[in-house]
Amino acid sequence: MKRDSRLSNVLHALLHMAEMDGPATSESLAQAMQTNPVVVRRLMAGLRYAGFVSSAKGHGGGWVLSCPLTDITLRDIHEALGAPTLLAVGNRVESPGCAVEQAVNEALSDAFEAAEQVLLTRLGEVTLAQLSAQFHERMVARGHAHKDFSHEHL
Repeated sequence: MKRDSRLSNVLHALLHMAEMDGPATSESLAQAMQTNPVVVRRLMAGLRYAGFVSSAKGHGGGWVLSCPLTDITLRDIHEALGAPTLLAVGNRVESPGCAVEQAVNEALSDAFEAAEQVLLTRLGEVTLAQLSAQFHERMVARGHAHKDFSHEHL
C-alpha cells in the first residue's frame, strides 16, 4: 500500500517558502517536492483556505506564508489537507457477521483509535518554527553560515 506523503511534501514546501525572500511559484515548489505544479496548487488551495498561505497571480506572483511559523502546527497542516487517514492498517471487514471477527475488529479499532490520538496530539505539539529551527541547526552543524532569520516576522 502506498503511503500518503502529502503532509511531508507540504511541510517540505512550507519550510522552503519560509527561507525565500519573495513568493514561491507553483513550479518552483513542484520542483522541490518532485511533483507537478497542478498538485502543488491543489495542496496549497487547502492551506490558503485555512489561512496559512496566500497567492498572487501574474508576474512576480506566487505563494507566500500568511502567518508566523510559530502559529502553525503539523496538526494544523494535516487538517488543512483534509485530515487524511494516518494509519495504513485497518479491519478486514467493517461490519462482520462473524462473532470472532467482531471481537477482532473491536480490539483493533480501539488500538487504532488510541494510536491515532497519540499521533494527532504529537502533531499538535510541533510547530513549523520548531522544524525550521532544526533545519537551521543541521545547516550550522554541516558548516554552513547561519542565516539570522526571525520567524516572528513571517
